[in-house]
Formats: sequence, structure tokens, C-alpha cells
Amino acid sequence: MAEKTHQAYPVAPANGYARSDGESLVSEDELKRRKRIKLFTYIGIFIVFQIIVMTVFGLTVMKVKTPKARLGEINVQTLNSVPATPSFDAKFTTQIRIKNTNWGPYKFDAGTATFQYQGVPLGQVAIPKSKAGMRSTKKINVDVSANTNALPSSSTLGSELNSGVLTLTSQVQLKGKVELMLIMKKNKYAAMDCTIEFDLSSKTVKNLHCK
Repeated sequence: MAEKTHQAYPVAPANGYARSDGESLVSEDELKRRKRIKLFTYIGIFIVFQIIVMTVFGLTVMKVKTPKARLGEINVQTLNSVPATPSFDAKFTTQIRIKNTNWGPYKFDAGTATFQYQGVPLGQVAIPKSKAGMRSTKKINVDVSANTNALPSSSTLGSELNSGVLTLTSQVQLKGKVELMLIMKKNKYAAMDCTIEFDLSSKTVKNLHCK
């Protein structure tokens, strides 16, 4: 009986296409290249994100702004005037407010607030050494006494007193430092320039403007 010969045929791939070794290597290299591109993309995005964060941080938190000094509400205790002399005597209470909008405390030295009539100092109050906290306002209560004892003869004061409105100005400049992140210190002056209009008939403040 003749012996049957069985010939073996290679099994075809399911998709009907046989991948060569060269094609396999190409696919692996392409996969590695794509992974590298993805990695570099993530690194690039991270770097851009860090730059944005540092820029925003520098423009907000690390930016040092000049603190502002202002007068608060004024409560008149006495306000007497004599147009014929002319002279006046005023006593009132108020607050000197140092507003600090920085992300760190503002420490300032002792200073003096001056109350003037046409540039002539008529009264002064001492401001003690203190600190305005981060993004807060330091309020200092003061008692003010201003009179014409130190005022030379003035032709305008009599007419102003007759008009029923007395105008005084108040100025102060405090020297201090803003501290950020416990490592950065920046010298800043908190200045105040206010105009106060007193109504002599009602003995109240008619207008208060600070800049």
C-alpha cells in the first residue's frame, strides 16, 4: 500500500497578512517615538503652566504696593470762632488709618500728623510705631487740638470765619517697610493729605477729602 505523503503548509494570519521582522521593528520604533513626543508635550505644558503661575504670583502676591494713610470719621467736641479777632479754637477726635493691601505686614516708624491752616501748623498728634497686618487697616485713635495761637495775622481768616466755613488740612508721612514671605523687605512711605471743612454754625464736619 502506497504511503501517503502529508505536506505542511504555514498557517496564515487571521487578517490574511503576514508581518515581517522589519515591519515589526518599524512599529516598535514608531511607538517609542510617539511616547517621546507625548513626554516632551507633557514637559512643555508643565513648563508653560509654571511660567503662568510664577507670572501671576509675581504680579499679585509679590508686587509691593504703597500703603495709604487716611483720616477716619471726625467727631467735633468744641469749635469756637471769633471773626473779629480773628481766631478759632477746635478740638475733635478722629482716626488715622493706615491701609495695607499687600500680602505681607507693613511695619512703620513713629511719626507726626500735622493739622494746618493755609500751610501753617496749628496742631499736631503723635503716631506711635506700629504695624498694619497683611491686607488690613491699622486704626489709631487720636485727640486733636488746633487753635490760632501760632497763626500770624491773616486777612483771609476773618472773611473765612464770616462765611461760616473753616478749612483745615492734615498731612502725615510714615516711613516703613513691607515684608513679603519673610525674606523680602521693601521701603515704603504711607502719606496722607486731607482737607477738612468745618461748618461753624452746626459745629460739624461739612466735608472731608483725602488723597
